[in-house]
Amino acid sequence: MDGLGRRVLVVAFDGWNDAGEAASAAVSRLRETGGYEPVYSVDPELYFDYQYTRPSIAADEDGVRRISWPETTLLRPAQTTRGTQLWLLTGVEPARAWQAFAGELIDVALREDITGMVALGSMMADVPHSRPISIFAGSENEQLRHTLDLDRTTYEGPVGIISVLGQAADTAGIPTASLWASVPHYVAGHSPSPKATLALLDRLEDLTGAKIDRGDLATQSAAWEASIDAAAADDEEMTEYIRGLERTRDAWDSPEASGDAIAREFEQYLRKRGDDRPGRGGPQR
Repeated sequence: MDGLGRRVLVVAFDGWNDAGEAASAAVSRLRETGGYEPVYSVDPELYFDYQYTRPSIAADEDGVRRISWPETTLLRPAQTTRGTQLWLLTGVEPARAWQAFAGELIDVALREDITGMVALGSMMADVPHSRPISIFAGSENEQLRHTLDLDRTTYEGPVGIISVLGQAADTAGIPTASLWASVPHYVAGHSPSPKATLALLDRLEDLTGAKIDRGDLATQSAAWEASIDAAAADDEEMTEYIRGLERTRDAWDSPEASGDAIAREFEQYLRKRGDDRPGRGGPQR
């Protein structure tokens, strides 16, 4: 696509930006289904707090026990092909020196002649698992918003590392978009959300024009939804709560719904819920 160019860096991090592991799983899927080679990894001693993100130990293929350290790595496609190609940046959200971290990685992206960047994130939200996953597609770059019909977020509050990287990329002349999946908050903390991962990959393909192999994600998504249906069927309160979310979502999606009608439906829904709903999390953009 003209807006992002043909060498697009896709970014996702474990941690605060990754409800239901949807964003990190999307980049893992890209890495598994395409040939990639590492370009650069940051020095973990500079950016990670090992009491917060601890190294792990495991046996390698030769049976030797080795320690693996937290990492953030940029990968390039192993082969050059026609059309849009996707570079990948993935790892653990750093604990310190975020501006230096972002500057270091954007310098590498410039050396790789990256023409655009797409940051993937997922947030806990008041949405039902039984409806299509909502994806917010936005950018702070005015030209990119016009070219790709993206929104500009009005969110104000704490941010994660992908927001810092996005601003650093824009400042360096790399146009940046972000895709955020809304993951049902009542399941986001308990299991991966393949349905949200699939929605992110679908929108990423639309945005970049790159062909993306989804593998068996559609089957996993159906099984994920069915497992939540089964769990909710044994909990009358949860069943009613989900039905309320579905009514609100359907009101928003209805083609004949006016803004006033949507507002009334949403206010009625909030009054019915009161303060006894299950725990939730706010947007984390």
